[in-house]
Amino acid sequence: MSTVLFVYAKGGPPLGYALSRVAARSAVHLLALSTLPPTVAPAAERLCASVLSPAGSEQDDLVSLIVSRAEDVGADAVVTFSEYAVVAVAEACAKLGLAGAGDSSALARDKRLMRRTWMQRGISQPRFRPVADEQEFRDAAATLRLPLLLKAAWSAGSTAHQIIRSADEIPAAWERAGAVMAESAELGYAELHVAGAGGDFLVEEIVPGTADGWFDRSGWGDYVSVEGVVADGEFRPVCLSGRMPTVAPFTERAGITPAALPDDAQRRIVALARDAVDALGLENCGTHTEIKLGADGRMWVIETAARFGGAMTVPQIEEVFGLDLIGMLVDHLLGRPVVWPAQALTSREARGAAGSLVVLAVDAAGDAWPDRRVWDFPTVRDAVPVSDGSRLSVVAENSLPDGAPVPVYDPAAGANTMAALCLLSATDPEAVLCDFQALVHALPKILPLAGTTEARS
Repeated sequence: MSTVLFVYAKGGPPLGYALSRVAARSAVHLLALSTLPPTVAPAAERLCASVLSPAGSEQDDLVSLIVSRAEDVGADAVVTFSEYAVVAVAEACAKLGLAGAGDSSALARDKRLMRRTWMQRGISQPRFRPVADEQEFRDAAATLRLPLLLKAAWSAGSTAHQIIRSADEIPAAWERAGAVMAESAELGYAELHVAGAGGDFLVEEIVPGTADGWFDRSGWGDYVSVEGVVADGEFRPVCLSGRMPTVAPFTERAGITPAALPDDAQRRIVALARDAVDALGLENCGTHTEIKLGADGRMWVIETAARFGGAMTVPQIEEVFGLDLIGMLVDHLLGRPVVWPAQALTSREARGAAGSLVVLAVDAAGDAWPDRRVWDFPTVRDAVPVSDGSRLSVVAENSLPDGAPVPVYDPAAGANTMAALCLLSATDPEAVLCDFQALVHALPKILPLAGTTEARS
């Protein structure tokens, strides 16, 4: 039987889901770089041939640690689904002579390198500048068109994103960005391989996105993601995911599979995603490429990643299209034949639709809830009606326990201030969107009040 070393860190699809799919294809040894979620630890002990949680000092040379562990267990493949371990695993696979993302994996991780590569290829993207200190930030602001978006080069989940509308905002924004990255590292949401990555930033112009002219109804966000895989250097698109509008500055609220787009629009989006992924020279890995939509058919690539989409993107694809992308990638890395979709799948091939909603303490307009509330999924399930044929559930691994206070939303911290992750299955993408809109509207009214209620400033 084949053996896979699964390198776990925070982020990516839920560990319980991913681990079960890997274990169905091979013997699996788990190298846990982050603490296992309590809801998953018992299953990990049952599914894995071994579970190793190295001490912090052992992670100082992460590539050597992965190589050593892979050799110890006789791994035929090494996988990770976490943004924060992608580069280390790719480098370890290269040293081991195993299939992996390849030597250029950092181009799909460091947003500065990614953008430079696309600029050299003439790929449509926002204008940008790397910034290493406050003075470079000021110089970039004098060159680019305001407003600007400051983002961390190695972050995920919109962490440390801040909108800059005038040069006067630069000192406070720069200080806050560094503080947020330090806080994220304490929570385990930080690059694990590249030293000092938390201090790397870039600023970019904010392009004029719009969903008008792309979707048949209102309520959709002005960007989509193309989910796919690179197999032996060839990009294979799987499907598109749609979005609800982001919460300021650009925190994702919901992803919906499939995106309700006309065929011609989908083909154009996939073609741009292919150009973006091909430019990075990846070898064998999942991909997740975000594309901003504009007026008159304009598009800009925002970023791509050498891993599958996070949260419930992969489980949604399995539910809607019957494709176990994690199992398929494991089979491919082990040298087994895999039949990838001939082209990106659409609503015509879908069995209904699915979406995941991040619960944040902001209303549909992005304004903070007036009262402090506590998370309680049974209340949500019983009090919020959903469409006929829809089923609402909570992803326990990615949610606070019932009774926990909903965190105050911090725009700079992004998804770090989420309370829960809800999953919805429905008859079609529009039903998912409608149900999520109702959920966002209802949450600040139906969740129980916290013990001490204070109006937010």
